[in-house]
Amino acid sequence: MELRDPIHGAIEIQPYEIPIIDHPFVQRLRNIKQLGFSELSFPGASHNRYNHSIGAVAVATKAFASIFRRGILSKAYYDRFLGAVRLAALLHDVGHPPLSHATEFAMPPLCDLAIPCYRGVRDAARRATHEDYTIKIITDSSLSETLAGTIPGILPLHVAALIDIDLPLEDDFFHFEGIDYRPLLSQIVSSELDVDRMDYLIRDSYFAGVHYGKFDLPWLISNLGCHVESNRAYLALHQRAIYAVDDFLIARYHMFLMIYFHHRAVVYEEMLKRFFEEGGDAYRLPTDIEVYARVDDYHLYHHLRSSENPWARRIIERRPFKVFMEVHGKRSDAVGIDYDRITSILEENGIVSILASSAGILSKYYTREDAPHAPPIYVFEESPILGKRVVQPLEEATDLFKKYREERQITRIYVDRDDLEKALALFRPSAVAHSVGLDGQQRG
Repeated sequence: MELRDPIHGAIEIQPYEIPIIDHPFVQRLRNIKQLGFSELSFPGASHNRYNHSIGAVAVATKAFASIFRRGILSKAYYDRFLGAVRLAALLHDVGHPPLSHATEFAMPPLCDLAIPCYRGVRDAARRATHEDYTIKIITDSSLSETLAGTIPGILPLHVAALIDIDLPLEDDFFHFEGIDYRPLLSQIVSSELDVDRMDYLIRDSYFAGVHYGKFDLPWLISNLGCHVESNRAYLALHQRAIYAVDDFLIARYHMFLMIYFHHRAVVYEEMLKRFFEEGGDAYRLPTDIEVYARVDDYHLYHHLRSSENPWARRIIERRPFKVFMEVHGKRSDAVGIDYDRITSILEENGIVSILASSAGILSKYYTREDAPHAPPIYVFEESPILGKRVVQPLEEATDLFKKYREERQITRIYVDRDDLEKALALFRPSAVAHSVGLDGQQRG
């Protein structure tokens, strides 16, 4: 069977994958918008997680074929590993809540999900994430039963292990001739150079009608390879494609600035958060995973339309707060700005405000201390002079990581449209602006 995709063209689907694609958990993704509230500013950006998941399968298949094109695997292991990678790519986002990332703060404590494979390896007190729901759906739901019968020998836990590299595996399913290929296969699905990002950057820019997310995908994929160290295989890239990686990283950065943290989408997310926190409706995402299969964007919007909560009414009636102040740049640029004092002054004058801030890192790759178990990505080059392959970590092969090493931040304060002029007037006297550290900073 083939599915026609506007980004990748005809995508071949294997017969064993059809029951999984047709399962309610995967079909639910048709009703989960990929970019949440972004369509309010970019009307074409109404695409969904289902489209992206199918696209990720297409990219994963091409990446896998490129990496293993030299025949380093036997036919049986090639088919086994490819099958696991395709399933992981297909299901990597299956746990997303309504409006994708916009409602993750409504998720329950992790312990309430009771994920069997998490016992003893996760902090049960923290809030659950969509990744946790994904692992729960893959390993402990009605989808698990369907998944277990797809490819002989592939268990749901094997698929989950490629999405979450820290999940313990007690077998040697990903071993071939003494080499553990799990790190590499996991990196195809989830890493700084994964098929998830490769698909969504191009897809999101296409549907948003912008050019920020474009990069040379065919060249990047054709130069992927494998590097083995201490009997573990890792994702590698040929040196000649390093500038394609630069474009890829810059595309992510620009998409964050221009699309993912767009002021309108952010304020709607913040108003939704206020609705969850201050409303008496007690809307929470269910812990019963089979009930979760029925929770999508339509479910959330039905709840908002049925509510008399003022934040819900603002969302439904399209009455967002407006930007009063915005500061962006390196985090050091904002040192000395007393945002708490600013919001206090507004509150003292009867003005309700929303403070939203995000750290826009070009790439999380160089903050290895935040992800100590993330497998490294390597860059290689065949040196005719040395007569051997020269290998170095990716972050040492491009100065783009160093250039953007300092965390970048966008901070905005929003107020009601009717209070905007009053708020601006409060801070126009230079003495007041100076007292809160706003000298020379950009304001609304």
